[in-house]
Amino acid sequence: MATSFRPRIAHSTPRRWLIPAGAVAVHICIGSVYAWSTFNRPIQAIFPGNPWWFSPPYTTFTMALMLLGLSAAFGGPWVERKGPRAAATAAALFFGTGLVIGGVGLATKHSVLVFLGMGIISGIGCGLGYIAPVSTLVRWFPDRRGMATGMAIMGFGGGAFLAGYLNVYFMARLGVARTMIALGVAYCIVMLAGARILRKPPEGWKPTNWNPPPHAVPPEKQGLTRNDALRTVQFYLLWGILFINVTAGIGILAQASPMMQDVFRKTPVEAAAVVSLISLFNASGRFFWASLSDFMGRRNTYTLFFVVQFALFLLIPRLAAAQNWILFEASLLVVFTMYGGGFATIPAFLADLFGARNVGAIHGVLLTAWSAAAVAGPVIITELSNRAKAALAPGASRIHIYDQPLAVLAALLAAGFLLTLLVKPLASVERPEPVKT
Repeated sequence: MATSFRPRIAHSTPRRWLIPAGAVAVHICIGSVYAWSTFNRPIQAIFPGNPWWFSPPYTTFTMALMLLGLSAAFGGPWVERKGPRAAATAAALFFGTGLVIGGVGLATKHSVLVFLGMGIISGIGCGLGYIAPVSTLVRWFPDRRGMATGMAIMGFGGGAFLAGYLNVYFMARLGVARTMIALGVAYCIVMLAGARILRKPPEGWKPTNWNPPPHAVPPEKQGLTRNDALRTVQFYLLWGILFINVTAGIGILAQASPMMQDVFRKTPVEAAAVVSLISLFNASGRFFWASLSDFMGRRNTYTLFFVVQFALFLLIPRLAAAQNWILFEASLLVVFTMYGGGFATIPAFLADLFGARNVGAIHGVLLTAWSAAAVAGPVIITELSNRAKAALAPGASRIHIYDQPLAVLAALLAAGFLLTLLVKPLASVERPEPVKT
């Protein structure tokens, strides 16, 4: 058994630093899905006359996000069986081909092709591409799991920022249909190049001069399966933790621009500039907090998230009432570093609890918390703020219309803090014995 921990020094250790580069290449491309709102009006102009809830931009983007979560959840075991290179290659082909099909649909004015390509096929590519590098990174970096996954998932947030500008630039020169086709080809090439870099470490490999913690078991015995993990309380605690952290962040993200316009009378252009800045802090927070979790511990990191955000969500209405723009903006930016940091820290948290072997499959199921939060967060803040707005007298100030939804989100964050206190390590990461009947 001792031989399973023998380090492979000669060529494997330097090579591991290429693995995050491949993961970032994949995540930057699929991260562009968060910038697809830049296509909304150009696509709507091609297909006028539909209600907003059944228009190609809305239905396509919604379907893409749904398929991201579903393909990550159900495709996780396949990703683990086939390995990161095959999974990332499939993701590249799905994502790139879907955009090309969507572009052809735009050029020929066939909304079904747009929905099929951009919504279904590209959505599947997003889900497979999101989880493909995760288990590989935690295996190559058992000493820096948070940093490694943070680098990759930072690419997802950074991809949205870059795509927001690239989409507008190319549409002004090529038109929306040709832009979609060109991006599909370009993203496919970049993702295929990233896929070629991804690979699993040799069996029994470990970094030079690093030894597993005393409580760790040999790698060949590590790793609950997805179904085993679903039988543990820890999995559902982490699901709740991710759900609450994402609900709070995405709730504000859904209303960030209107909030700044209502409360501080910012112009749409000024609000859009802050939203762009938010995306940078979202991306950088993924790397910063995930890396810091290697030293602080995953549970301590999430505990800090919930304590700080709870205080900020209660403080933001007071800053709005005092018209303190600088502290208001700074508070939003801190919240979004933790929103992004929550995404990047969770894969390492899963690997710590359940072992690295099947973390991709487990992570895929856990991402259903993201899908649920993507509905809950915007509904909470939009519905409650709209009710408060409707109750205002004509011409009355809108400064306080976000007070109640922010208080509700603060209460959720307090519940998230309690959940983190309940997370305990498993007695063993070995497969549990079947229950005898």
